[in-house]
Amino acid sequence: MTTPIRPPFTRETALAKVRAAEDTWNSRNPAGVSLAYSAASIWRNRDQFLGGRKQIHDFLVRKWRRELDYRLAK
Repeated sequence: MTTPIRPPFTRETALAKVRAAEDTWNSRNPAGVSLAYSAASIWRNRDQFLGGRKQIHDFLVRKWRRELDYRLAK
């Protein structure tokens, strides 16, 4: 595991943090992506509210089953 990139950010560290987020999401690994969020995270997706890593994980599994070409680019 690598050391998290924390503030204060320079241009280089901010770009590295964005790239790390993109790489994690684009791995399409729901277990890995859900670990990037706290156990108490609450997400809203349109009319759904998701609470905790398990619900986030399950949501991502469903999302990536439907969205085969999904790719995050910031």
